[in-house]
Amino acid sequence: MDANNPNNEKRSTPQYALYQRENFWQANDGKTALFNTEPGKLEELAKEKLSQGGWYYASSNAGQSYTHLANRQAFYRHRIIPRMLVDTNTRDSSTTIFGHKVSAPIGFAPVGINKIYHPLGELPVAKVAKELNLPYCLSTAGSTSIEDVAEANGQGPRFFQLYMPHDDELTISLLERAYKSGFTACILTLDTWQLGWRHNDIETGNYAFYRGIGADLGLTDPVFQKRLAEDGIDPKKDPQRAGAKWIDNVWHGRAHSWERMPWLIEQWKRISGSMPFCLKGIQSVGDAKKAVEIGCDGIVVSNHAGRQVDGACASLDALERIVEAVGDKTYIMYDSGIRGASDVFKALALGAKFVYVGRLWIWGLSIMGEFGVRHVMKSLLSDFDIMMNVAGFQSIEQMTKEHLESTPKAYAMIAERSKL
Repeated sequence: MDANNPNNEKRSTPQYALYQRENFWQANDGKTALFNTEPGKLEELAKEKLSQGGWYYASSNAGQSYTHLANRQAFYRHRIIPRMLVDTNTRDSSTTIFGHKVSAPIGFAPVGINKIYHPLGELPVAKVAKELNLPYCLSTAGSTSIEDVAEANGQGPRFFQLYMPHDDELTISLLERAYKSGFTACILTLDTWQLGWRHNDIETGNYAFYRGIGADLGLTDPVFQKRLAEDGIDPKKDPQRAGAKWIDNVWHGRAHSWERMPWLIEQWKRISGSMPFCLKGIQSVGDAKKAVEIGCDGIVVSNHAGRQVDGACASLDALERIVEAVGDKTYIMYDSGIRGASDVFKALALGAKFVYVGRLWIWGLSIMGEFGVRHVMKSLLSDFDIMMNVAGFQSIEQMTKEHLESTPKAYAMIAERSKL
């Protein structure tokens, strides 16, 4: 493609499609792309690089992985209808989320314990997110302190994903740290009071926190430090007990209820000066309506990528129902099963305003750290930019349901497996 296209200067977003040209051209210098970003091959390469524990934790799903399979099947039943002779020269992939103008409707999903994928943990991920001007979402189960992640993310847009403890003082401390560190939205995850049953992790006792790995976000919290002292636990001498105490406060197995939500919303709004509060893990229309009723600023339609409830409905199918019910009443985001630009398009066309990507950048981090994350996410942006160009879409607002050819929900009854 022409790198000197005069329309480049008229675009409000970088021409990410040029990353394709960059990779084609560098062969003249004896270089090739860092690695293949086709999702299946990306996953295979990550498996070669990771320890058994790292691989199992990243790849395991709940039960027999049927929800994970359903997520992918749901994408397959929708087909994009391209449009021809549309002037896409000045196409714009940007959008606005919670007051932040970002490069594309794509964000870094909250993923815990990144240090099992790379020694630097969340830091290179947050850095790349800032470079690409894509929102970064930090998990409460992160393996780096809130403050250090914020420093790595610089002026980038960032949100804090909360796993809510039953210790109110600790909850407030986490929210205060997030706000002071420049996180501009709180997203409460609802589907993970404890981990789902994941066979490979159970078989190998694969729980990094109980091995004393990955509890840095908690160990740097002043309230949690006080709790450790009260129990006589020295995290330097007994990292296993310290890690266990932290994660048992986060994935505690004790459900919260709708009655607790007004208190949490009130605390975050008080601390942050009324910044957005969202719920993640919504799959039913009834829950989406409740979220609107209690005053949530947004919801993330997600089944945790099939990692929590086996045999559940596809998240993309849930998205359609939820958009129809409350699409005009709240900001709807999507998570679960995104593997490429066409998936992003389909989720947006079905009514999501924004999508989160998780496993793709985890594989990139596992393969080559910061360079791997950058390559994976720049490739996704390039894929998305090129798709807009060749499919005839000038902006994400034009990606609507009328541009999809959708078949009925007739998924195979035979037990299938999909690594994607």
